[in-house]
Amino acid sequence: MRRYRAVLTGASGGIGRALALALAPHCDALLLVGRDQARLAQTAAAAGPAARTLAADLGTRQGLDAVAMHAEKTNLLINNAGAGDFAWLADQSDATLERIVQTNVLAPMQLARRLLPLLEREPEAWIVNVGSIMGYLGYPGQAAYCASKFALRGFSEALRRELAAGPVRVLHFAPRATRTAMNGAGLCALNDELGVAMDDPALVAHELLRLLRRPARERLLGMPEKLFARLNQILPGMVDRGLRRQLSAIQRYLPRRTS
Repeated sequence: MRRYRAVLTGASGGIGRALALALAPHCDALLLVGRDQARLAQTAAAAGPAARTLAADLGTRQGLDAVAMHAEKTNLLINNAGAGDFAWLADQSDATLERIVQTNVLAPMQLARRLLPLLEREPEAWIVNVGSIMGYLGYPGQAAYCASKFALRGFSEALRRELAAGPVRVLHFAPRATRTAMNGAGLCALNDELGVAMDDPALVAHELLRLLRRPARERLLGMPEKLFARLNQILPGMVDRGLRRQLSAIQRYLPRRTS
C-alpha cells in the first residue's frame, strides 16, 4: 500500500477515529483535525507515532487557515468531518441549517482550496470527500443533511474533472447508515424497526482504505442502499412510493415540535 502524509478531519470520534486507527500504519505523517482536543489526543495515542493533533473549528477562517499552516508535504486530504440533525425542516433553526452546510459542504471546499497548492506539488495526491448514501437519496427528516451531501457529491464530481490533467485525484466515498454518535437514539430505533442496517465505523474505515488501494471516482457502501440510490436516479417515482410507506414510522420517531 502507498505511504501517505495525510490530513484527516472529524478525527475525534466515530468514522474519523476508526479511519485514524486504520490509516495510521500507512502514514509517515497523519494530522488529526477536530474540535475536541482531549478526544483527539486519545485518538492520536491509539493511532501511534505518525499521528499529531490540531484542535480547529472548520466553521471559521482561523480554523481552516490553521489546518493549511500545519499541513506539510501533504499527499492525502480526507474531508470526513460531518454534521447532521434528524428533524423536520420546519422545526430546524437557521443556525442549524448553516452549521450543517458549513460543515458538510463549505469546509471541504474551503480546505481543498487551501491545500491544493501542497497537493499539486506531489507526484500523486488524493482528496477523499466522505459523503453519504443520502447524497443520492433524499429522505424525510433529513432534508438539510441530504442537501449538503448532494452538494458534496456535486463538488467532488466537478473538482475531479477540473483537476483531471494533474496529479490530484478526487474520490467520493458514500457510506450508508453508521453507528456513530451523530445518529441519535430516535434514528437508531427507526432504523431498527425498518430493518435498515447500520455499519460499524471500523468496517467503513476498512472500505475507505480499499478505495485508496484501488482508487475509483466514487464508492457507495451497502445493499440494498446502493441499489436504491441508483434506482432513485432513474426511477425516482418508484422510490417516492416506497418512502411514502415509511412515513408513518418516521413520524412516530420524529414527532413535530409544538410552538
